Amino acid sequence: MKYTFVFPGQGSQFVGMGKDLADNFKSAKEVFEEVNEALSQNLFKIMTEGSESELTLTYNAQPALMAHSMAIVRVLDKDFGIKLKDKAAFVAGHSLGEYSAACAAGVFSLEDTAKLLRIRGNAMQDAVPVGTGGMAAILGISYKDVAALVEACSNEDAVCVAANDNSDGQVVLSGHMTAINKAVEIAPEFGAKKSIKLPVSVPAHSPLMQPAADIMARAFMEVESHKAEIPLISNVLAYAITDNKEIIKRLIEQVTGPVRWRESVLFMKDNGVTDIVELGAGKVLSGIVKRSDKDINAVSVGNAAEIEELAKNL
Repeated sequence: MKYTFVFPGQGSQFVGMGKDLADNFKSAKEVFEEVNEALSQNLFKIMTEGSESELTLTYNAQPALMAHSMAIVRVLDKDFGIKLKDKAAFVAGHSLGEYSAACAAGVFSLEDTAKLLRIRGNAMQDAVPVGTGGMAAILGISYKDVAALVEACSNEDAVCVAANDNSDGQVVLSGHMTAINKAVEIAPEFGAKKSIKLPVSVPAHSPLMQPAADIMARAFMEVESHKAEIPLISNVLAYAITDNKEIIKRLIEQVTGPVRWRESVLFMKDNGVTDIVELGAGKVLSGIVKRSDKDINAVSVGNAAEIEELAKNL
């Protein structure tokens, strides 16, 4: 078997995340404490006891999801003696999950990854006024075919781009709310079976995020980085890289560029990957793989019982 370990993005968070891990593993609890210290905030309390609205705030959700994923990586290492670099052909993450993947591959420290994601979350939220931008999932239409819909909704005053190519039949658009509203309205005319506005205030992975990309470019200059111990599949390239400077360059581009997840999964398959293991909250990425490719085995690992089951099989 050949493994890729993948890390979820925003939207997978839930109140209570990480509590089971902290209750069962001292090593997981230490991760949450280290992230709290890095951010000078009790983020773990928000993760486990906070309101959903507080946890969903971009600047909380991003480091919270990374902390949950990295707690699992730490438990596999410290409690089961399993290092990802010994088992993984590749790592990859969806949007902010790419930072988790980079941390798991040894590119950035846990402390620096938490700080980078706090900066990223704030920068993305501040890039455009609330209500100006949005995102929508367009279902039943391919990435290639969605181009005509994007063109129909775009003009000089309204940006609309394909932000996430998640799988055949699932593309997420991002841009000005006026363009997103129009896309949702006319999507059936372009072959879409369903269109759903997403409950986000940030038009991620669109040109509207350029101010955030500029901030991230400066933020990366303040952190130490290392060559990836595991090849990392870049969102914007859809193939694997290991050079730390290249990874940073692509993470900056990712703020305004598309998440090419469908192509990333194809890259994994073309390179012999048989099993994709999602480490973190929720089951979004494993669900996408299961719907997209029946030949690849995909599982989600987010709690103590699932970690123990994974450890038996690795």
